[in-house]
Amino acid sequence: MPRLVLASTSPARRALLAQVGLAFEAEAPGVDEPLDRTGPAAAQVRGLALAKARAVAIRHPDAIVVGADQVLAFEAEVWGKPAHEAEALAQLSRLSGRTHSLVTGLAVIAPDREPIVEHEESRLTVRGLSPAELRAYVATGEWRGCAGGYRLEGRGLALFERLEGDHTNVLGLPMPRLLGHLRALGIPLFRKMKDEG
Repeated sequence: MPRLVLASTSPARRALLAQVGLAFEAEAPGVDEPLDRTGPAAAQVRGLALAKARAVAIRHPDAIVVGADQVLAFEAEVWGKPAHEAEALAQLSRLSGRTHSLVTGLAVIAPDREPIVEHEESRLTVRGLSPAELRAYVATGEWRGCAGGYRLEGRGLALFERLEGDHTNVLGLPMPRLLGHLRALGIPLFRKMKDEG
């Protein structure tokens, strides 16, 4: 069975792979993540996902390597991770009562195959939140390391009134799409676990 390597140390992405019982390694790709605030979101995340996967695949040429990158798209702008608390508050204030998209690029590199590069988009509507609610959420610190300044798998879930699309995509890795590719590449989806006898 081929080895699986995740070109990310994101706790959310690791948790999604672990949730379905996949055996994998995780490694930081060490790739810069430049962002064009006015460029096309899908093209940017696809390019960055592929760059991350390639950086790790060079070190593991016998493995199947998965790379991913995510941005927030809102009003013809592309947002990455806020750099500080004030930026997180400003981003969430603009999103309050509005709908935006999270766009995730996915790249899968396997030995002797052409890379698979795709993207997934989900739409989210933030509740109309008061300045005090926004400040209280930012004070949780969950905004760190998250596109748009929130963490849906944590207390940030309470920020939203509607989610359209793949929930796992919002968490950073579009699993139905990815699992289809891994299955086609020979990764068993339901391997017997050691503790199952």
